[in-house]
Amino acid sequence: MFGTVVKPSSTLLEAQNPPAPKMEKMNAAITIESTTSASTSTSASTSFPNEPSNIIRSHEPRVIKLSEVKAAALCLADAFAKDDVAMYFIETPDRARKSAAANWSLHVSILEYVVAAHCMKGLALTIGPNYDCVALWMPPGQNMDDLCTILRSGMWRLHYRLSAEGKARFFKEFLPLLHDTKAEVLGARDDEAWYLVYIGTKSSARGKGYARKLIEYVARMADAQSRPCYLESSNAVNPVIYAKLGFAPEKKIHLTRGRKPVELEIMVREPVKAEGV
Repeated sequence: MFGTVVKPSSTLLEAQNPPAPKMEKMNAAITIESTTSASTSTSASTSFPNEPSNIIRSHEPRVIKLSEVKAAALCLADAFAKDDVAMYFIETPDRARKSAAANWSLHVSILEYVVAAHCMKGLALTIGPNYDCVALWMPPGQNMDDLCTILRSGMWRLHYRLSAEGKARFFKEFLPLLHDTKAEVLGARDDEAWYLVYIGTKSSARGKGYARKLIEYVARMADAQSRPCYLESSNAVNPVIYAKLGFAPEKKIHLTRGRKPVELEIMVREPVKAEGV
């Protein structure tokens, strides 16, 4: 679920006590959506003549600003509240005595860091009247490994907020696995793909086609650029939905440090050529 990466061995995020964090892999991919919708709208700029203009705009994708990080993070926190991958770094044996409130606070904080980093270096989108769906994309050739982004987004705090086991799972298992898998699947196109790092819909806003619109918004750009889109799905239901949007399964990977393996499905959407091209 956390984005693109460069080399596991060179990123300071993998050091246990980094003197100055470097984020070479923080877009190593936390993917993808808790739930989405299979409705059939096809345009991100669809208008609704009988609705006020502010409501019309709320049905269109828009870019999230840094001032909106907390609201966007709460959307993702709701969407991923029961996601096995999101909880993999939080619900660890060495945090067994932590309260549900403490776990929720950490969950929300992690997502605030991630949203902020994407506002700075990626493409953070939302849709709906109240941040009802949020998508975090990493554009081709981009990452979050610069010191300024790590410090400003708060990503450096993960070294101190995750438990020892949480850090081992995140930095030593999860990020290297995602980095290596993306490089293996995309090969020479690794730096050319649009990376869907996170997408989630609030439980109160599901079934409205918001997630599909946020994916199509970027898919159209990827098509125009002849670039693939890449994601890892942490929800067994979503691959069927992604397939309707042009994604095809490539392989499955597993996180194995927990009591039971946690599966992620890798999917790629190839660019679609415009008719007559």
